[in-house]
Formats: sequence, C-alpha cells, structure tokens
Amino acid sequence: MSDAPEQLFVRQDASDDALFYQVPRLVTHIDDATIAALTEYYREALPTGCRVLDLMSSWISHLPEDVRYGHVAGLGMNQAELDANPRLDERVVHDLNRAPQLPWPNSTFDAVLIAVSVQYLTDPYAVFAEIGRVLSPGGTVIVAMSHRCFPTKAIYAFHVLAPSERMQLVGSYMDRAAAFENIEALDRSPPAADPLWLVRGTRSTLPGAQ
Repeated sequence: MSDAPEQLFVRQDASDDALFYQVPRLVTHIDDATIAALTEYYREALPTGCRVLDLMSSWISHLPEDVRYGHVAGLGMNQAELDANPRLDERVVHDLNRAPQLPWPNSTFDAVLIAVSVQYLTDPYAVFAEIGRVLSPGGTVIVAMSHRCFPTKAIYAFHVLAPSERMQLVGSYMDRAAAFENIEALDRSPPAADPLWLVRGTRSTLPGAQ
C-alpha cells in the first residue's frame, strides 16, 4: 500500500479543522482498560529521561505518571485541551492538515507519539517525513489506533479498511518517509475492551536516511 489511492484520504467534512476543534473536546476514543494497556506499552517502550513529542495531542497523553521524561511537548488543535494536560512541558497549537511542517529543529525528540488520532491526517506522508526529521537517530515513532473516532473528520481509509489494512497503511507512511527501519505492527488489545493496534518504527541511523 505504498501508493495508496488519493480517495483514501478524503473526508466527509472537508471544512477548516480549526472550526471543528475551536470548542474543547475533552473525550477519549478508547476505554479505561485500553488506556491502561497503552500506558503500559509506553512504559515498556519509552526510556526514562527521553524527549517526547505527543503529536495531535489533547488533554491526556496516556504516559505513565511515575516515569520522568526529559521533556514532553504537545502539538494539538485546541489550546484549552493542551492546557488541561498536566504531562506537557510545552504546548503548541498547530494544524497539520494545513501545514505539515513541525516547528522544531532536526533531531529534537527521542520519541514521537500519535495516540488514536492518525486517522485525521489528510497528508500523512508529509507529516511522517517531518516526524523523521525531528526524531533523533535511533528514536521511536509509535502510532496507536482503535475503532472509534470523530467520523466526519476521519479519512475514508479508516471507514473502509480492516484493522490489519489500517496498520499496513500507517506502516506505508513510515516506509515512504525513507527514514525508518524495523517497522512493525502489534495488537495489544486487552480482553473485553476497545482494541489497541500499534505501529512502531525506529528512526534510521544509516547515513543518507531522510
């Protein structure tokens, strides 16, 4: 799925995202058990002291409360949501669908996280190229997905593709960026709860990686 058809990125509501997100939406797309599973995965995957970018952030970052990170930046669509997030050291309001460029220098972060919001990106290939740029070599990108969303703002792909195909599509975002290796898909869904599908990649340390 490296050359995904353009219609997969069409949305029911193509109006300016700033209008949709101007009112704080203090909601979650996953239940408590699945939030706990995602938090536990972050505990396993993110070393203490690492520099974290919570991309497409909101009022909760799902990071373990007892782990200290070097710096946690959050980029989202609503200032009130970001202000309500106690884990953030830095808060940036920015619309990635309008401008996919990230406002940080190269190699600023050791981990970039996108939790249950990748389905809203209309130009994900450009965004993931930027993720590769701001990640330090050997750094990690983790995309967490489930089955709920704001349906009118989710791209068509997340309405019609099976879970395994969605993970394959997100893997293609990383592959196309030519900056990631060891791309893997994981199912960490807890029993009798919302699903938790993960796609993870490592920022390449090879010379010439974008």
